[in-house]
Amino acid sequence: METSDQGRCVRRGYVHVYTGNGKGKTTAALGLVLRAAGAGLRVFVAQFAKGSCSSELHALARLADRVTIRQFGLPRFIAGAPTRQDSALAAAGLGEVHAAVHGGEYDVVVLDEANIGTAMGLIDVDWLLDLIEARPEHLELVLTGRGADPRIVARADLVTDMCEVKHYFRQGIPARIGIEM
Repeated sequence: METSDQGRCVRRGYVHVYTGNGKGKTTAALGLVLRAAGAGLRVFVAQFAKGSCSSELHALARLADRVTIRQFGLPRFIAGAPTRQDSALAAAGLGEVHAAVHGGEYDVVVLDEANIGTAMGLIDVDWLLDLIEARPEHLELVLTGRGADPRIVARADLVTDMCEVKHYFRQGIPARIGIEM
């Protein structure tokens, strides 16, 4: 925190990117969400390319006075090119993200699977870069998902590349409620 000329504490926000092929990108972002909510900060989470119910939604519902979570995807994995409905949901999400970033209500904004969204053509990288540059100084911005665009990585203040060394999924173990979903 820095001190302004009026003597108030002014918090500077940073840009985080959690990317890579390993497990834990969304989990890392949600850990930050939990910590922020515990400190009294207001958080907005936009999940792109996700529309199914998961245990994290149930847990975050208990923090509804501090955390708003919205999904902008269909309840399925996108295989191949996104449909018009996928694109429409992502566009709606970008509108809500813009409002969350610039509305003054939130301290932390998470764009879960935004990197996947750029790779699929659901989110324009230049739009994200503009969002980063135009965000309020205090706002913490978190982008998750595999395959982060190099321009996003270059602009971020913190980048974590989750590297898969070993995963039981490769042995045919499906995602488990409470652990992966």
